[in-house]
Amino acid sequence: MDSIILFAQSFLYIVAGFNHFLNPRTYMAIMPPYIPAHRFMVTLSGIAEIALGLGLLFPLTQSLSAWGLIFLLIAIFPANVYMVTSAKFNKFPAWLRWLRLPLQGVLIWWAYQYT
Repeated sequence: MDSIILFAQSFLYIVAGFNHFLNPRTYMAIMPPYIPAHRFMVTLSGIAEIALGLGLLFPLTQSLSAWGLIFLLIAIFPANVYMVTSAKFNKFPAWLRWLRLPLQGVLIWWAYQYT
């Protein structure tokens, strides 16, 4: 069962990482204006998600990858706060935008299980 959960987490990040390249506008749109080089940051975070997601699958890199995911989730948290506080995203239900904030905590906890 634990390996299924690990594969699910790995798959989640790998797919999300590839999605940065398939739909970069989505990710650039949620970046706060004060963060520079949106395209570069989206590319960098996509590469990081793919690499860290893959790293979870190997015992040698699992702990380092889990810590990397924790730091990545903390780094992208301002984008989630921006979605909640900016009127630009009012087309999404408020409850959904607010749900993203505690979801980050759940994802951090989930990654921590493999440190």
